[in-house]
Amino acid sequence: MSIEPVSFGVATVLFLILGLVMLTGQRNNLPKKMLALACLSSSLWAGMVTWQAIYGGFLSATLLLELFRSLAWFAFLLVMLRTAYKTTPTISRHFRLAFTGITIFVIGLMVLADYRISGGSIFENIAGNDVLVGHLMISLGGLVMVEQLYRNTSEEHRWALKYLWMAIGGMFAYDFYLYSDALMYQRIDNELWNARGFIHGMVVPLIGVAIKREMQWKLHADSIDIFISRRMIFHTTTLLAAGVYLIIIGFGGYYVRDQGGSWGSVAQAIFIFGACLIGAILLFSGKVRSRMKVMIDKHFFHYKYDYREEWLRIIRTLSSGDGRRLNERVIKAMAQIIDSPGGILWLRNADGEYESIEQWNMEKLCLTESPNHNFIQFLQEQQFVISLDEYKNEPEVYTRLADLDIPGWLENMHDAWLIVPLMLNEALLGFVVLRHSPSHLHYFNWEDSDLLKTAGRQAANHLAQQEAARALADARRFEEFSRMSAFVVHDIKNMVGQLSLIVSNAAKHKNNPLFMEDVISTAENTVNKMNNLLSRLRGTSNDAHAVFNLCELLEEVISERIKTGARPVPVLSCQSEVIKLAADKDRMTANIGHIIQNAIDATNEDGRIMVRIRKQDAKVVIQVEDTGIGMDDDFIKYRLFQPFESTKGTMGIGVFQVREYVQKLGGEVQVNSEPGKGTTFTIILPAVTRGNVIQHPQMMKKNENKSA
Repeated sequence: MSIEPVSFGVATVLFLILGLVMLTGQRNNLPKKMLALACLSSSLWAGMVTWQAIYGGFLSATLLLELFRSLAWFAFLLVMLRTAYKTTPTISRHFRLAFTGITIFVIGLMVLADYRISGGSIFENIAGNDVLVGHLMISLGGLVMVEQLYRNTSEEHRWALKYLWMAIGGMFAYDFYLYSDALMYQRIDNELWNARGFIHGMVVPLIGVAIKREMQWKLHADSIDIFISRRMIFHTTTLLAAGVYLIIIGFGGYYVRDQGGSWGSVAQAIFIFGACLIGAILLFSGKVRSRMKVMIDKHFFHYKYDYREEWLRIIRTLSSGDGRRLNERVIKAMAQIIDSPGGILWLRNADGEYESIEQWNMEKLCLTESPNHNFIQFLQEQQFVISLDEYKNEPEVYTRLADLDIPGWLENMHDAWLIVPLMLNEALLGFVVLRHSPSHLHYFNWEDSDLLKTAGRQAANHLAQQEAARALADARRFEEFSRMSAFVVHDIKNMVGQLSLIVSNAAKHKNNPLFMEDVISTAENTVNKMNNLLSRLRGTSNDAHAVFNLCELLEEVISERIKTGARPVPVLSCQSEVIKLAADKDRMTANIGHIIQNAIDATNEDGRIMVRIRKQDAKVVIQVEDTGIGMDDDFIKYRLFQPFESTKGTMGIGVFQVREYVQKLGGEVQVNSEPGKGTTFTIILPAVTRGNVIQHPQMMKKNENKSA
């Protein structure tokens, strides 16, 4: 048994089942009815081919049914297209005219095919070029319609309907290949024909999946959102042109082979390859694409631009990439609108002059233009897009509004075409000089001017935003430097206070050995603090933490305050004699000392200050409680931890510095206060464990010596 009856028999059964399924359920759905008609006609045609393969005869009926099956699929696709436009009488009339034309074309093919049949093998009788070309045109038209349906299907329905478009497009694509091969070699290939039934049958499951996904095929006007856009027209025209070009190649290849004699096959291969290569060059040619777009704009639309697409493209171009390439992207955003291949960007500098700072596919210029030049004043006041071609041919278009004197460097610039002002509010931030479009057919009119001016304002906003971001970054760096300077001044102030106390008591106690010991100890401590401060400023400080006894540190801090005669005297309460902490001892001493000193400054001499320390789970808790003047909630929430805020009229960065360092250690600072009743500062830090201690080498050596 041959392959042909099996192949087309499978297609017969599958399309019959699908067609019967389409006839069940809802009956007032036109797309569903047309799909059922297409499936049943495909089943009938495949069944007739199967009968003929087994018993012979019925050649005329087979060819006519194939054309009727193609007409049914066209009807289904046109119904799907018409669904989106059913509320527009004009467009509905156009679809009726299109379907009438297709019907007449197919009927004409039916008559021609019937006339061609005069007995003999099917593969000889349908080999007439006119019939084959008709089949090719049907296949190409089906591919075009499927491509547009898929491209313009809404996103929410594309996930389901894509399988339908793949299935129908696959059938038309295979038919196109089958008949183009037949046209080229003047006979239908047996293997390709025998595989046709299997291939058509393979698409039935895809259609079934699409039906299931579309919820029992409940199609309505919202299912397919189609609009005739410039992109749609462009791609359709390109696809049609490519199909016609392939048909011409087929005819040319046949002629070359027929007339080439012994060199026919070689000449045919060379011709087909060369023609395909030329087609690829034309397809990717920027000039050809530009000419085609101009032709479409002239003959298909009232307006030159699809403004939604253009605006999205402008925003996408300006927003893509990093800020370092923004100047180049500004040129590209302007150039894309009118298919310009390059340009130069001029921006206003700090001196108010305009200088060329970026170029794209143009010769680099190192020039500046004075803001008082007539050309700059014209752009500033009139905000016109200047066309140099128009200025040369019709200068009165510009001079009737104001004097315009084109600079010499611009007149001498090779291929310069348009000058687009970049307006920021009502100020001229800069301008872009664009090269001529490669097609030289881009007619410049008010639409180009308005779109370029609007895009120029958007580009100016992006450039200004980038400049503002750069200025903000510089301001933040200066702020960081100022904050560091404030910290340095704060530390120096504390050290100067200690040295001033020594100087004021030196004359009175210079003969006291205990005083001299305190002087030496204080001077040594001050020198160490200064060295640490210098290390931090140079960025060479060692952040390695040392382990120390926190109770001993607090005792030292309170002792220093007692030596200075501070009142009231803080009272220390340690839960344990040894509570270890891993931190920078000098910074922790300064921070806790600052909190205690603030408590002393805020409390009367007859008041009370309690310093408590305890361990709580894996935390160390330090509390400094006073009975001073206290603070209100607004001050704690909005001002206490802000740098340069203080209730004492001083610099006020100590508490901010304390919290910064505590948070760096993984801790937190809590404040409870009430005006007139006092304040409690609570510092919570992670306790020492084996996993979080990184001791300073000198501290490790000191601990080892103590252990020995």
